[in-house]
Amino acid sequence: MTETDRRWMREALELARQGDALASPNPQVGAVLVDASGRKAGSGCYTYAGRKHAEVLALEEAGSLARGGTIYVSLEPCSIQGRTPPCVDSVLNAGISRVVTATRDRNPDIDGSGIERLRAAGVEVEEAGGELAFEAARLNEPFFHFARTGRPLVTLKTALTLDGKIAAPDDNTGWITSATARQHVQGVRHRHDAIMTGIGTVQADDCRLTDRSGLPRRRPLMRIVADSLLRLPGDSRIVETFDDDLVVATTSAASPKRRDLFARLNIPVRVFDSPTGRVDLQQLVEWLGSRQIVSLMIEAGAKLNWAVLEAGVVDKVLLYFAPKILGGFDSLPMVGGIGRRSRAGALQLSSLRTFTVAENEFAVEADIVKEAR
Repeated sequence: MTETDRRWMREALELARQGDALASPNPQVGAVLVDASGRKAGSGCYTYAGRKHAEVLALEEAGSLARGGTIYVSLEPCSIQGRTPPCVDSVLNAGISRVVTATRDRNPDIDGSGIERLRAAGVEVEEAGGELAFEAARLNEPFFHFARTGRPLVTLKTALTLDGKIAAPDDNTGWITSATARQHVQGVRHRHDAIMTGIGTVQADDCRLTDRSGLPRRRPLMRIVADSLLRLPGDSRIVETFDDDLVVATTSAASPKRRDLFARLNIPVRVFDSPTGRVDLQQLVEWLGSRQIVSLMIEAGAKLNWAVLEAGVVDKVLLYFAPKILGGFDSLPMVGGIGRRSRAGALQLSSLRTFTVAENEFAVEADIVKEAR
């Protein structure tokens, strides 16, 4: 690929990012069409409500200038009939001579078939590779995971001190991380379909768990509270801000009186029983998948953090570190519970990435190495 190719592909990726919270449960895709003379003739990005795919939008804008041109697409053009016809057909009908794609579509129903069809029809196809492919794959990581498993990609997010503490034993007023870091978290929330916490966090912090990025969404951020006995206060901020965007996950041990309260408030309550008497987290995640929730973010306390890790439902961690030390045996660690009793049994992480969030603050993102269950 030439530097000109890379420049156009970066623009296609930027267009794809405009689909944050607007494309789900489908992938985010951006496309730039360059005519035979090397000039930009069309572009587009996909949004679920808009239906038309990014390639089609770019082709329509270019019109007759598409013939003999090159289209840069952040994701392999689709080859199957969905809500709209396959994009491969549109590309072929327009007379495009070259397609440059950042990454293959890891949806098992496609995964290279679009590229194969284009090449079989005589279209030159080039795959970007390198950093561009990495960026494109990260952009649609939740969609790829959902397409393979039918379950949302689950990210456990925590803000903590350098010694791994998330709460002090006496006074928890104030914040662990800076306003800049918290603003960054709002951007991460915005890119998720759902967010979950536990009843303990609601009682301690009276949190809202809303998307306060100010950016547009196709559907509300679904807020979930894991609450085995339905202790969620009716006057909590998360209840008072209910706008068809809250689900309480509970068990059959919750009293009928409490269930009646939430019925009167029109707040959905879902029962996920487990042998332990607590919310069955595997069932909950599977149910979210059935609702086409492609990504789930967890912001909780030490107890639920351990529960989701031990249940094996977490796929990634996102840890924000502040330049502080709390110390003490009574300060809460990021993960509670009984933990692992040996170093050999520790949960393993892979694909670790660190990045600066603010001055003297950084974040760590990594994948959980899944254990055979």
